[in-house]
Amino acid sequence: MIQLDEHQQLVAQTVREFVEREVIPVASEMEHRDEYPHALVDTMKALGFFGLNIPEQYGGNEVDYTTFAIVFEELARGWMGLAGILGSHLVLCDVLVRYGTEDQKQRWLPGLAKGEPRGGICLSEPNAGTDLQAIATTARRQGDSYVVNGSKMWVTNGRHAKIFLVLVKTDTSLQPAHRGISAFVIEKGAPGLTVGRDIAKMGYKTVETTEVHFDNFMAPSQDLIGGEEGHGFKQVMTGLETERLNVAARGLGVARAAFEEAIKYAQQRHTFGKPIAQHQTIQIKLAEMATKIEASRLLIYSAAAKKDRRERCDLEAGMAKLFATETAAEVSLEAMRILGGNGFSKDFPVERYYRDAPLLLIGGGTNELQHLIIARQLLQRYAIG
Repeated sequence: MIQLDEHQQLVAQTVREFVEREVIPVASEMEHRDEYPHALVDTMKALGFFGLNIPEQYGGNEVDYTTFAIVFEELARGWMGLAGILGSHLVLCDVLVRYGTEDQKQRWLPGLAKGEPRGGICLSEPNAGTDLQAIATTARRQGDSYVVNGSKMWVTNGRHAKIFLVLVKTDTSLQPAHRGISAFVIEKGAPGLTVGRDIAKMGYKTVETTEVHFDNFMAPSQDLIGGEEGHGFKQVMTGLETERLNVAARGLGVARAAFEEAIKYAQQRHTFGKPIAQHQTIQIKLAEMATKIEASRLLIYSAAAKKDRRERCDLEAGMAKLFATETAAEVSLEAMRILGGNGFSKDFPVERYYRDAPLLLIGGGTNELQHLIIARQLLQRYAIG
């Protein structure tokens, strides 16, 4: 088992107590109603979760990335949607901390650290998701502002967030296309920004996923991240490295929750005169589940340690995201099989884990993309000649 330092243990215990005391008792019922957890979000604000990657000088509680992963693991173990509310917010924070001008950091980070305003990210579009260079949303310079036009899809926190990280093309003529991509922080309130429909989902409920439309929205030039055009693609890709780590940790949390439900049930349920945990078939399932969960944790903590050293970690983050989220999907299905009919019933939380897990295979860059990222890095590392 991995040994955590004193601070990491304290954070883990704090989040665990919050999850077990406040989240788990209400999660399934609220999830089935698709009800937004306002009270739980308020507690998350009070615990400082919204400032996890914001330096103290801007009012945050900046933690190492192992601690960052621990928070997401524990939250997702209780309720994956709750972790999603936090995840997109922290991608915006990460990009601002790394690339924002000092004015931008002073204006936005202190509020974001407190969870008010809350943030979201507008990256994907109806015809551009995994391939972000294919975005069609544009921002055309007009005096001291940019005129933004286009539509974004799959916007987590689309209704409850007040500010967004928005990826646009400021120059559609440049090749490769990423050279003409820029990123803005855009605040709600001015004309031209509308939140469209909420997208109905199989799982990952409670946190809203919406469309966001821009129709001649005027974005002040001072809100261009870093103050210079053409760097948005790199800025967002760096932020998505953080997202892949938090998505991997969410996968670990969902897998843990499903495994813990299954191993408890296997010791209580009897068939043929003994607990099903004493049947070899069930023991093999439990052993496979636990082994993959521990391997996921090792991959996540390895990527986190490399990120803390400020080393490039797209290979490690990609491996962690790929393995941990596939593990979440596999373990939640195996847990359902161990519970049998009860696993398919809304009386038990396993069906919720099973519905939530597929989102993790897609969000933060599909697992198909992770394979390509991993392979590209391996070919560079082991290049011959």
